[in-house]
Amino acid sequence: MGFTRGVKRPIEILYKRLSSSTNCGRAYSTSVAYRGRSFTMSSENHVPVFPKHPDPINSFRIYFTRHYSSEISSSEQTNLIKQLRERTSAPIKDVKTALVACNWDIEAAQKDLRKRGVVLASKKSSRTATEGLLALAQDEKKAVVVELNCETDFVSRNEIFQYLASSLAKSALSLEGSKQSSVAIPVGPECLEDLKMILDHPKISGQKTVQSAITEVAAMMGENVKLGGGISIASPSYGVLSTYLHTSPRPGVGRIAGILSLEVEDKNAPLDAVQRVGSEIAMHIVAAKPLFLTKEHVSSDALGNEREILRSQAESTGKSQMAVDRMVEGRLRKYFEDVVLLEQKFVVDDTVNIKTLLNNLSKEVGSTVAIGNFLRVEVGEGLKRLEASSGTEPVAQAA
Repeated sequence: MGFTRGVKRPIEILYKRLSSSTNCGRAYSTSVAYRGRSFTMSSENHVPVFPKHPDPINSFRIYFTRHYSSEISSSEQTNLIKQLRERTSAPIKDVKTALVACNWDIEAAQKDLRKRGVVLASKKSSRTATEGLLALAQDEKKAVVVELNCETDFVSRNEIFQYLASSLAKSALSLEGSKQSSVAIPVGPECLEDLKMILDHPKISGQKTVQSAITEVAAMMGENVKLGGGISIASPSYGVLSTYLHTSPRPGVGRIAGILSLEVEDKNAPLDAVQRVGSEIAMHIVAAKPLFLTKEHVSSDALGNEREILRSQAESTGKSQMAVDRMVEGRLRKYFEDVVLLEQKFVVDDTVNIKTLLNNLSKEVGSTVAIGNFLRVEVGEGLKRLEASSGTEPVAQAA
């Protein structure tokens, strides 16, 4: 009798504590067990359930367990989220959702994430993607610039995105381009989408088409990723094709690209100095934003519009017609210095313009050196203008 009373009181205390509202923050079940007898109590209704057992209570030993919906600890969950995030580069929210849906099986979650990611990527394809990177690749025959767009600058800084952009440009080199010296040809996205490439990256590898690789990376990034097109410029028959990338997080990719074709008349002339100056002018092109190669290349529409604006400004001063004419011609010279490459002051040394720089280079190598073509492309704007051109006009007019 006394023995039974001694056991009953601790059970009542334990039951009251487990039944109190302070333990109802999340659903769980509590099993209270004695040697030979146990009951399970739910936190939702606090009703004890005693299983039938023939043996009487014969021990004071008490233990209980809580059964959560997940059978792994929070530290293990965090570790799995981190691992899957590193494997896929998918957003953390999507990673956690996939793991929960797959009962924290990381292999199943990775497979599920890729399946759902492709579907989500297709839904995101209509969203505006104006950020991104330019990727540049070059061989002895030509240079190719490809634009890969995304929605945010954050994704453009992602290492996988940069790897894909660089791979796209290298693959685009295999396309047949113009064989005419220094000619630039726009390359539309449709020309690249079915191109096959070999990828060798821990998170994206194997042979894939350009479009399937872009879709897979879009699934990883969690936002719209699309191909913006490209342009190919042929090397001169003799000379150099110089390139420069601005805001370049890694070799071969950047936000602004400058390409310059320098043609050398004498095939025996050394090219080291030509390459050095060519690299400096390519950098100048990125910084100075020239629109035309020579004065003669300035379109009649552009010149007419500028002349009209300048005349209107000059006439507002109230000066004579002769003075107005002189003002317009003087300001036109300044306009040419701003937009014509050969008339621009060299950004490295503003005591000379590009025309004088080339004359000095010609004397140094003992042969005439001339600009065959040039190209300036910036993420989100350059390629659209270039693709609008026919490819027969100097690229400088569209760059």
